[in-house]
Amino acid sequence: MEKRKKLNVKAYVSIGMLSSIAYLLMLLNFPLPIFPNFLFVDFSDIPALIAALVFGPLAGILVELFKNVLNYIATGSQTGVPVGHIANFVAGIVFVLPTLFVYNRLKTRKGMTIALVAGTVIMAVVMSILNYILILPAYTMLMGFPDMRNLVVPAILPFNILKGIMMSFIFMLLFIRMQAWINKFSVVKGA
Repeated sequence: MEKRKKLNVKAYVSIGMLSSIAYLLMLLNFPLPIFPNFLFVDFSDIPALIAALVFGPLAGILVELFKNVLNYIATGSQTGVPVGHIANFVAGIVFVLPTLFVYNRLKTRKGMTIALVAGTVIMAVVMSILNYILILPAYTMLMGFPDMRNLVVPAILPFNILKGIMMSFIFMLLFIRMQAWINKFSVVKGA
């Protein structure tokens, strides 16, 4: 019982720290010159992926939630409704969770590479669909923009693939150094 309490406190503190790091990384966003100026790359999903690998899927989801809530409180939203924050939250989840589930089946560096490719592809496809159905129409309705759904295939899909590749590359550099630590401290054994 005492060990479980310590583990929970450790998990809560770690989730809070990783959420703070994710929030700071979210502030360091930047556009890519060949894409529309409303698409930004940030590496804030990396702490969420670390949280998910060590503490399980709920921890990754909480890091994604907390970083977006902090960012919304600090910066607000042009629409008044946190459409971009909700999109970032969903994009993070559909990147982190598939990556976690594939890695938990393979548990090697090659397995992590396969997992990151799966996470990138799933994120790109799901976010393209959601942008077409919900996100871009919400911006059209709330901001009075013209219909931008024609940007899904030429801009949003390749942007999310490139963003996933960039995050995967950065994460693999960290993962190579952290793999033993992640496996040692992982609360979710064999999940």
